[in-house]
Amino acid sequence: MTETLNVLVNDGSSVGAYTLDPIAPPKSTSEITQLPTLEHKMFLRDLRSGKVKQICVLVADDEYVADIRSATVFTENERVLSSSSMDESVLNEKTRVERYDSQSWESLKTNPLYEDLVGFKDVFPEPVPCELPKDKGIRHEFDLKPGSKYCVMKQWPLPREQVLAIDKFFADRLAESHVRESTSPQSSPTFCLRKATGGWRIVHAFNKLNAATVPAQTPIPRKDVIIDGMSKSTIFSSMDLMDGFYQILLRERDIPYTAVSTPSGMLWEWLVMPQGLSNAPATFNRCVSHLLRPVREFAPSYFDDVFIHSRAMDGKYDVEVHRYLVRQVLTIMRKHQLHASLKKCIYAASEIPLLGCIVGKNGVRPDPEKIKAITDCPVPVDVKGLRKFLGLAAYLHDIHAITPRRLYTSLVC
Repeated sequence: MTETLNVLVNDGSSVGAYTLDPIAPPKSTSEITQLPTLEHKMFLRDLRSGKVKQICVLVADDEYVADIRSATVFTENERVLSSSSMDESVLNEKTRVERYDSQSWESLKTNPLYEDLVGFKDVFPEPVPCELPKDKGIRHEFDLKPGSKYCVMKQWPLPREQVLAIDKFFADRLAESHVRESTSPQSSPTFCLRKATGGWRIVHAFNKLNAATVPAQTPIPRKDVIIDGMSKSTIFSSMDLMDGFYQILLRERDIPYTAVSTPSGMLWEWLVMPQGLSNAPATFNRCVSHLLRPVREFAPSYFDDVFIHSRAMDGKYDVEVHRYLVRQVLTIMRKHQLHASLKKCIYAASEIPLLGCIVGKNGVRPDPEKIKAITDCPVPVDVKGLRKFLGLAAYLHDIHAITPRRLYTSLVC
């Protein structure tokens, strides 16, 4: 415990910084307001230099200081970050969906990157502009295996609710110039899957087309390489690209192969890369990696996720460096019309979720949601259930001490 504590006090109209004796802290609003004033810039300077060992944030009401329900303590060398900063308690208490729902431009006003983000609002459209995307230099293309015949599957009937959902889906895609009516001899059926949050997910059964497609050999980014590259970083951001597949054009001669039928009797063909094609993820990852190549040293990507990390350097604070790097990434995204979902983005945080882990300045730990999925998994009673459990546990095999190798061996043998 140091001899003094620096206290930020919110009196409802302004925020002040004061110095007090921790042995005899103030008990009322009047006592707090009579404390000697510490200039806010000086307070931040002392905080960053490590002179301040502990901070107690107190909110005063009419008579007393609510020091229990609103106190926040930061240890040495920690910085005051924004509400986007995520600690373990926040991750444990809120699901990822709840965090997404609470994110908005209003909630980002306290973020140190807010002014920079506002300057790039066009990168975070809601919804995505209704137009055919520009050519990004990489189009989705695929070749069929020698001797492949027409890839045709008959459309099967669906309930009226699903038929209406499919018709609305294609009406929206037509308005965005993503599809056009087709006369192709190819045809793949369309059906629906129920979303966990309600509504319908539109799916195309490209089974025959995928079976006839020559598989792409594009390498997938390695999780360990991405995490290792973030070592020594102290501040992090992450962005989720929105409607990523629909931002990539199809090679002209491949368009007829993507023809899909609907229960209402329509035949559509895609002008952009649809979901469900076997090589689509590889093309998307290759496109994003290509466009972000100039910044990949500090902004690696994994399919539709972009991670930005930095630390203090060249006499600049880590936040200053991070602001500059985020602007570089957003500039590239604007140039190539890559759109991100504001609700799924995290900016200027001390740690971020990354591929089943939480990566931060203090190292790597498992994502609480992944741990919950393992602990909530029912006790296996057959081989299928055991395989499911092992699949969940093995995802974090590089973090936990006990690996299920022996169980895997038993299953194989």
